[in-house]
Amino acid sequence: MLQAATSVPQREVARALIAEYLHWVGDVARTQHGLSFDVDAMLRADFDPPSPFAPPHGRLYLVHCGDAAVGVGGLKQLSAETGELQRMYVQPAARGLGAGRALLQRLLDDARAMGLRTLRLESLKALAAAHALYRSAGFVEIDPYADNSMGAYQPDDALAAYRASAVFMELALR
Repeated sequence: MLQAATSVPQREVARALIAEYLHWVGDVARTQHGLSFDVDAMLRADFDPPSPFAPPHGRLYLVHCGDAAVGVGGLKQLSAETGELQRMYVQPAARGLGAGRALLQRLLDDARAMGLRTLRLESLKALAAAHALYRSAGFVEIDPYADNSMGAYQPDDALAAYRASAVFMELALR
C-alpha cells in the first residue's frame, strides 16, 4: 500500500527510511568509488522547509507492507517541465514484492498530473536492479545533467568521480 507522507509522523518515518537508504548507498559509494556523502546535509535539504518533496511541486510516498513502512520515494520539480525521482528505496526484505514498481508507477502518474514532460534520475552504477526497473518503465541513460542533486553534496574535485560512478536516466512523459 502507498501512502502520501504529508503529516509530521509520516514525514518522520520517511526521513528514517531515507536516512537508512543514504547510509547504505553512502557505504557503497565509499567502498566502491572512494566517495563520501554528507547524509545530514542531504536530509536537511530533503525535509527542512521548504521541502522539495512537498506539494504542489513535489511528492513523497511511503510503501507499507502490513503495518510496517518498508519503502519510500520522492518526486521533485526541477523546472516547469522537468522533474526528478529521488530517494527511491525499498528495504531488502520487501524487495521482489512489486513495491518498487508500484511506487514508481505512482510517481510517474503524479509527474504527468503535475504537467511535467520529462523525468530524470541519478543512481549509483552498483544499483543494477533499480536501473532494470527504471528501464522497464522506459527510462534511458543520458549524460549527466547540470541540475542533478549530487552536485550540491560533492566538492568540485570529486564531481568527476561521482559522475563516473553514477547512471543518469531520463524518461519522456506522454
